[in-house]
Formats: sequence, C-alpha cells, structure tokens
Amino acid sequence: MIRWIAPLLFALPVQAFEFEALEGGTLDLDEMRGRAVLVVNTASLCGFTDQYADLQTLHEEYGPRGLTVIGVPSDEFRQELGSEADVAEFCEVNYGLTLPLTTITDLRGSDAHPFYRWLAEQGAVPRWNFNKALLDTRGALVAFEGAGTRPTDPKMRRAIEAVLPE
Repeated sequence: MIRWIAPLLFALPVQAFEFEALEGGTLDLDEMRGRAVLVVNTASLCGFTDQYADLQTLHEEYGPRGLTVIGVPSDEFRQELGSEADVAEFCEVNYGLTLPLTTITDLRGSDAHPFYRWLAEQGAVPRWNFNKALLDTRGALVAFEGAGTRPTDPKMRRAIEAVLPE
C-alpha cells in the first residue's frame, strides 16, 4: 500500500539537493521545479533489480507528461557493483536505461546524501533497495514506498498521476 505523507507546511528546499550524475555533471532538483520527481535508491545485485525495467517504463510513459525518474545506485545494503562504470554498463546492457542515474550514493548515517538526510527527517528512511520517494511539482514529499511495491503498480501510478503537472 502507498504510504501517503501528511501535507507539509513548507515545500522541500530543492535548491539544496544536487546529485552527481553517473554520466557526468549534476542532477539538480531545483532545475526540476514544475515536474514531479520519483527518486529511487537502486542496487544492481538486488533481488528487486528487475524493477529497473518498470522505472524505464515510467520514464518513457510519464516523462513527456512531467515526471522525472531518478535512479540512485547505492551500496548501502551491499548489493551494488564496485564502480560507477560497472553500474552504467549493467543498466544499459540489461535494461536499456535512459533515465538519469546518480553516482553511487550513501543513504543513511552521517555520510548520507543531504536528500536522504532530509527524507529521514520526514520519517522516510530506505530500509532496503528500490524505495520510492515521490515529490510533487513544488518538491514536497507526497509518497514513500518500499521495495515490495513495483514502480508500475496501479497504486503507484495513481500517486504519480495525481502529482503530474497540468
């Protein structure tokens, strides 16, 4: 079941959250204002790795309608490949991914990326790979779902469709 987050009194300060892009450069959430954003922590050697295909489906289907899907590879649960080059090759060869991916990123603890520290403050801590954080067009967290819910699950699709720009 989708866990809806209570409406926030303030919008996420997206300007504070930049990820290093796997292909080089940055993925700046501030530049994504006006788009819904689905941020998913991933791992190439996880039993849920087949969800990459679903993420690509959402990217292709909803991207033109205003959704950005971002994959965040992490070795937090010791199931990621050893280098960014290996991750890029794995995702391209096995899933044909064209959605943006970040470099391998820490999710928890003192080394956690600022976005994931902010999620933790909201009570949304990834407990495994393929946790999904859905942000509305203002950058507010509106839903957080674990690995057990596929990205293309009808409930997830409804949550995404509810926050797409008009």
